[in-house]
Amino acid sequence: MRARVYVDGFNLYYRLLKGTDCKWCNLKSLAESLLDKKDTVEAIRYFTADISPRAGDEEAPQRQSTYLRALKTIPELSIHKGKFLPKTITRPLKSDPSTYVTVLDTEEKGSDVNLASHLLLDAFSDAYDVALVLSQDTDLLEPMRMVREELGKKVVLGWFEQSSPGKKHKATCSAIRHVSPKMLRDAQFPDTVIGRGGARIERPKTWF
Repeated sequence: MRARVYVDGFNLYYRLLKGTDCKWCNLKSLAESLLDKKDTVEAIRYFTADISPRAGDEEAPQRQSTYLRALKTIPELSIHKGKFLPKTITRPLKSDPSTYVTVLDTEEKGSDVNLASHLLLDAFSDAYDVALVLSQDTDLLEPMRMVREELGKKVVLGWFEQSSPGKKHKATCSAIRHVSPKMLRDAQFPDTVIGRGGARIERPKTWF
């Protein structure tokens, strides 16, 4: 069956990859381990945004750029970028709720909407038989339901956590596949990836 993969990069990172040594993830390999053998991955859409240097982590944008270069070596993969918007927020302290502090924050905008839009557009265009969604964002439940119930496509959800999926996810998707630690370990790029023109793309040192 024709398969397309839709990846919310930040949801994947913060729910599954952060704190592991498996960040150098080959998304096609991971997708193939979650889909049936009869499914052929024809396209992968990866949704993200360019990050900025964080306090104490000036090299974060460089690591992201390196990873995106590695992803671009996957012929079926395309990258769709949203934006980070800076904002100022005021919140109470946990230790003293009567005291408020104002902090600088950033909010990622666009990934969930872009993912939902392409998931629906590709289904309307009959571009796939099965969609694999790598995101646990509950905002995607309605578009996934529409794709399955209204457009007759199979929707597989990759589940990142050890906990059991919620009732709404179970009711919405055709199937839910857990990403096991072994799947993640087996779906890593080689430490050195050969990019366009023979360029060597090295796995970031802090990702070992």
